Amino acid sequence: MRKVTLVEVFKHRITQKYLQRSGIHHAVTVSRYAFEMALEAGVDPDLATKAALLHDMGHYEWYRDGKWDYEEYRKHDIHAIKGAERAHKLLIRLGEHRTAAKEISLAVLLHTDSYLPFNLVDQRTPLQEVVRKADEKDEQPGGLHHYKQMDKSEAIQLLHKLDVELDLYYEQNDVS
Repeated sequence: MRKVTLVEVFKHRITQKYLQRSGIHHAVTVSRYAFEMALEAGVDPDLATKAALLHDMGHYEWYRDGKWDYEEYRKHDIHAIKGAERAHKLLIRLGEHRTAAKEISLAVLLHTDSYLPFNLVDQRTPLQEVVRKADEKDEQPGGLHHYKQMDKSEAIQLLHKLDVELDLYYEQNDVS
């Protein structure tokens, strides 16, 4: 049985604050991709969808002379580090199991290696790799994927649908 739903995670004020920066559309789309990829890879889809939903909650805005400077942002980016900490704290507050919160946070931390002086090729767990691939599938040049719009009510509907699919998956597979 899942302790916390995607809709509960999404509706929390902390999630709302940070998903405004990184893009609700991107977060919800990556969650859907992560669900599908997790099923194919034999990875826990609940962990994958939550990590995907929260993967960019560490984003911040980098402006130079009043304009968004994507290149400068990429040069100084540590969003995965900030996001992993925020995700863990949020999940614990919501009552998520500590082990699940840690796994989700690690997947947030390692969904990219852009901030590291080395790459993580062949170093990620299957869960972390699912989240990386789901994020990559939605990426657009210059970070444009962060600017696609989605109304909160549409996001809640799509996440509710994912929650129903997750519950059905666990019911059919007798996973608790």
